[in-house]
Amino acid sequence: MRIFKFGGASVKSPDAVRNVVRVLQHQGTENTLVVISAMGKMTNAFERLIKAYTEGTDDVKPALQAIKDFHIEMLDGLFEKGDEVYTEVTYLFGELAGRMAINTSDDYDYVYDQIVGFGEILSTTIVSAYLTKIGIENKWLDVREYIKTDSNYRDAKVNWELTETIIKEKVDTSKLNITQGFLGNNGEYTTTLGREGSDYTAGIFAYCLEADNVTIWKDVPGVLNADPRVFTETELLQKISYTEAIEMAFYGASVIHPKTIQPLEQKQIPLYVRSFDDLDRSGTTVLKSNGIEPEVPCYIVKKNQILISVAAKDFSFMVEDNISDVFKKLHDYKLKVNLIQNSAISFSVCVEDKFNSFDKFYNDLKETFKIKSYKDVTLYTIRHFNDDALDSIKKKGKAIIRQINTETAQLVIQENV
Repeated sequence: MRIFKFGGASVKSPDAVRNVVRVLQHQGTENTLVVISAMGKMTNAFERLIKAYTEGTDDVKPALQAIKDFHIEMLDGLFEKGDEVYTEVTYLFGELAGRMAINTSDDYDYVYDQIVGFGEILSTTIVSAYLTKIGIENKWLDVREYIKTDSNYRDAKVNWELTETIIKEKVDTSKLNITQGFLGNNGEYTTTLGREGSDYTAGIFAYCLEADNVTIWKDVPGVLNADPRVFTETELLQKISYTEAIEMAFYGASVIHPKTIQPLEQKQIPLYVRSFDDLDRSGTTVLKSNGIEPEVPCYIVKKNQILISVAAKDFSFMVEDNISDVFKKLHDYKLKVNLIQNSAISFSVCVEDKFNSFDKFYNDLKETFKIKSYKDVTLYTIRHFNDDALDSIKKKGKAIIRQINTETAQLVIQENV
């Protein structure tokens, strides 16, 4: 059994969908489960719809229409007018409108999960129908019937025991299966596994089915040592150990989702990251080994960070009791911590405000502590750094914090404008 994952760039247009078919035909379609994300930038489009809906603005109708128009264009590029899939897509948009009409909850995270998942449902419905149209037999699976989670909306935790039981009992591994990434279910409502969670979905199915391997198909040749959108010179990493992959994911490497590696490592399932454009290239392999090959500096960039410096109002030491208070607030407001540094009288963290809760956190914390923040800073992490690598980052702006150990250097930079 193999697990393939195709992200939004893989299905962003009719030609892209046809290319997914090319990949499947080249690799073979039996004994394969395919995880597919929302098409193109549709998750962003759904987030705009959710924002307008929860804020009650006049942008709801145009935001919804833009999503409908995109998917109708996809259908028109792949099918004949009147094909059954048009009815299926129309029904899904009717279900979406119905959910928005009857919702009474003001819990943003809950509302988000009930709406955003339609991107994946629409995407897989279209791809599955197209495969059927061209004669490739497949089974469409609603992932919400398979992956069971808690009710921590937008960052749900998997109930591994129940999920594994259901997947082993219900998935026919001899067939080509098409399912959604990112989504789960708490027994009653849709949940999501965190942004970019489709990679994690592939890892979940691989673990539960004891798959031979997982392949993430990308628009890059594999895992590069730096983001080509930020750095002009990059190098392909041919092999990465599980440990190194977890380290890179922890620091924010975007090619592999942070939660993906752990279930694969537990059952020694290799992960391949390959180009969907060049099928002759082997890409990157993540497996049980040591370090990376070749061993070169690896750059991880996280923009739009907030650096927070906290000190006690009475000039006392920042020690376990008051630091624990700060961490509790960080947890309560769902601020993701990417760097920690402390001295005798101050404590600094670099955080990511995924849930737009920083202002509430700040106002809460300032009642007890002196707090200073730097917004819109960039966190650069260099694995296997050398002097040249450090110098190249220092040129990008003012370094507010530098933190270096034997393998990893991190710099919080106020970048030059």
